[in-house]
Amino acid sequence: MDYDAVTETFRRLALEAGAKIMEIYGSDDFEVRAKGDDSPVTAADEAADALISAGLRAAFPEMAFVTEEQAATHEQSAATFLIVDPLDGTKEFVQRRGEFTVNIALVEDGVPARGVVYAPAIGRLFYTDATGQTVEEAAPFGPAPGATTPLSVAEANGPLRVVASKSHRDQATDDYIGKYDVAELVSAGSSLKFCLVAAGEADLYPRLGRTMEWDTAAGDAVLRGAGGRMVRFEDHATFAYGKPRFENGHFIACGRGVELKA
Repeated sequence: MDYDAVTETFRRLALEAGAKIMEIYGSDDFEVRAKGDDSPVTAADEAADALISAGLRAAFPEMAFVTEEQAATHEQSAATFLIVDPLDGTKEFVQRRGEFTVNIALVEDGVPARGVVYAPAIGRLFYTDATGQTVEEAAPFGPAPGATTPLSVAEANGPLRVVASKSHRDQATDDYIGKYDVAELVSAGSSLKFCLVAAGEADLYPRLGRTMEWDTAAGDAVLRGAGGRMVRFEDHATFAYGKPRFENGHFIACGRGVELKA
């Protein structure tokens, strides 16, 4: 695998998709429709999906890939594949809260090996470099990469900083968080929650609601590249990808030194 090409392509497509999303975000009005599962979709989701899909097909013509907006037409059979959520946090987008992201990941044998998460409205760009190390690039973002900072998760040694979903938090999640000594509880949207843990800005992110692999793969790659881990909620086994219908179970993402509760 040419990881230099993967990093360059992921970064470029994320920035281009982010620019397209921000064009629509800045408009006076945009249509919001409901998909079959009642989740919202906008022209921004579809425009970003089309742009990223065309770019991935051109760069990696032989590689399998799936995107959220085209998932119904894909069947998972490859051990190595690309997976895309062109606009994670559509509710944040619709409500103009800014915490939405572009997500592209490479999965190899069930492991999210490389990924990019770009939050265009707040100017944060996280990705794994060719070696697999996670970096955050400083804005402004040009055609060539700018200054980057290698990221490493924090070492927990006391009360935890917990981040939870802004739009999907429920009582089960609150009950689980209540098992920990919590110093700070922050709500955040989209896959940014993984990035906050990767950047050492939070220690723990539990999710006890429904997600799909495209929701988590890029953020998981960013987290793992910073020394963090994502595990299944029920048994704390390492989270894997390429599951039937791309459906995730409950999970916990965390930094170093976190003693996970049952």
